[in-house]
Amino acid sequence: MMPLAFAEMGETQIVKKISGNSEVKKHLEDLGFNVGGEISVVSKLGENIIVKVKESRVAISSELARKIFI
Repeated sequence: MMPLAFAEMGETQIVKKISGNSEVKKHLEDLGFNVGGEISVVSKLGENIIVKVKESRVAISSELARKIFI
């Protein structure tokens, strides 16, 4: 298990754990990040990471990406 921030681009991953306080967890759930869900890193732009979640692309900060474990 490792943080999403260190994932390889283009590989489909499964979310295993989401850490952080309840606000952070709720925010990530609202964006579509759920335990057991499939995600993949599309690109990394500086401190931001673009992730494909379900059928959408979402940009998150590397700080948030370190709270999502795959």
